[in-house]
Parts: sequence; C-alpha cells; structure tokens
Amino acid sequence: MIRPGGRHDQRFLRDMLRHAYYWRERTPRGEIDAPVYRYVMNWGRSGDAAVIALDDGNPVGAAWYRLFKQNEPGYGFVDEQTPELSIAVVPSRRGKGHGEQLLQALLEEARRSGFEQISLSVEPENPALRLYERFGFDKVGELGGSSTMLAHLSDR
Repeated sequence: MIRPGGRHDQRFLRDMLRHAYYWRERTPRGEIDAPVYRYVMNWGRSGDAAVIALDDGNPVGAAWYRLFKQNEPGYGFVDEQTPELSIAVVPSRRGKGHGEQLLQALLEEARRSGFEQISLSVEPENPALRLYERFGFDKVGELGGSSTMLAHLSDR
C-alpha cells in the first residue's frame, strides 16, 4: 500500500535518505552529511511531496521530491522549476516491487502538481538505474561520478 507523506514523516524520510545515499550498505555512523541532509531538512516546505510504502502496516520505503535553488542545488539539479526525486526501500524489503510502486505514485503526484519534468541523481552501478530508465528517465549530465537523469512527465 502507498500513502501520501507529510511533515510528520520527516524522521522516516531522514532514515530513508540514509538508505538512498548509502545504497551499498556502507552507512556511516553519526549524522548525515550536511549537503545530503538538505533533501529532508525543514520537510514540508512549498514544493515538497512524498509517498510512503507500507508492508503489513509498517513503513518500508519512501519516494519524495523537493525543489532546490540554483545557489544550493541538489546532486541531480536541473533548474529551480524541476523537482529532484529521492527514493529508498529498506534493504530487507527490496526486490518486492515497492520501488516501482513508489516511483509510479510520486510521478503521478508530480504530474498532478503541475510539474513538467523531474530529475534525480544516480551512480552508474546502482541497480535502481534500470527502474529509472523504464520510467522514462534519460541521462542529461554527470557530476562527481553520478549521472543526472531527467524524465518529462508529459511523456508518461
């Protein structure tokens, strides 16, 4: 089941951010790096949206997007009108279709909210790359060994 996310989900989004950013299971101890934390800091501002995957009533994954400013961009920044997507599923629940359901629901939310496109950043070795390509994301740039990908929402 997928439900909308809200301000009350900031802590869970922070936990999911760790899984998204450290997808190889090499999560460091301590706090999330400041540039990464901007993906959830002060969650619930204008332009933020999230969906949460539930399995047996427990949250097991999240997908969310956020708008960034030119002077404080995210890793997959395209422009100030394009939200950047983040997505993660807890490791024990991966491979069960949660990521696909989350991505579908979040892209529908972005479309309903009037966005024309959505971006993300992904490392080339990340298995989720194939999922993004299936959903119409194309590589539009590279930064620090990661690819910036973009999907035009009117194409889906």
